[in-house]
Amino acid sequence: MSAARPRLLYVTDLAYEARGRRYGDEDVFLTSRLRARFDLALCHPLDAVALMDAFDAVVVRNSGPVLGYSAEYEAFRERALSAGTRVYNPLTGRADMAGKQYLLDLSAAGFPVIPTVDRPEDLHLLPASDRYVVKPKQGADSIGLRIVTRDALPALADGATLIQPCVDFAHEISFYFVDDDFQYALYAPDPDRRWRLEPYDATARDLEFARRFVDWNGLAHGIQRVDACRAPDGELLLVELEDLNPYLSLDLVDDGTRDAFVTTMARSLHRFLAD
Repeated sequence: MSAARPRLLYVTDLAYEARGRRYGDEDVFLTSRLRARFDLALCHPLDAVALMDAFDAVVVRNSGPVLGYSAEYEAFRERALSAGTRVYNPLTGRADMAGKQYLLDLSAAGFPVIPTVDRPEDLHLLPASDRYVVKPKQGADSIGLRIVTRDALPALADGATLIQPCVDFAHEISFYFVDDDFQYALYAPDPDRRWRLEPYDATARDLEFARRFVDWNGLAHGIQRVDACRAPDGELLLVELEDLNPYLSLDLVDDGTRDAFVTTMARSLHRFLAD
């Protein structure tokens, strides 16, 4: 490190308008607290390549879907990997950071995931349903998501699209981790209001489910959000493993939980810089 206090370039799109979430507010709060322990500057994701050489690490937070600047994001990844730049979360994530292929891989491996296929010859592996979810492999934030009937599937299974049955779930739950440490859980009791979240008291069985995916991803450092739905049989199924820039909904947890999260994140960053 180049200074007594580590220098962090904090990447965020403060102006990004996300449905049901306030990206800018969350990152203003986090950076206001992290400044007590780090020398820190904020930048837009499109400016990261030009600025990152002057910092000890780059922290990618609420930077928005990379679909809107995919070429620039790939340039950032290539530059960071070639220069050995420390990026938090590390660029070795196997989940959303690398696209949606992991849903196919986990489904094929028998993990508790919503059944997922992408090829016509695999459509028979999906359970019967009146409706199916079709979304791009490189999608994010529900961009490009469609609901279709089964007769539409053969023409849509083109290898670039994920196909899943519509699950009549009771609710969605998000589990938030720093490194491999569970922090808190929130859930959406109304399936039609994904971001109307409330605190959730996770059971030991719930956490066993969530940790299985964190362990699979193998990130030694970083923030991850495990999104799951409660299926009709009461079991949880993975919806998404967000390991690139997971929104944290910190405005919906109590002060003690929020303070503990900031402390844990700061310790994680110090360990990451010391590795």
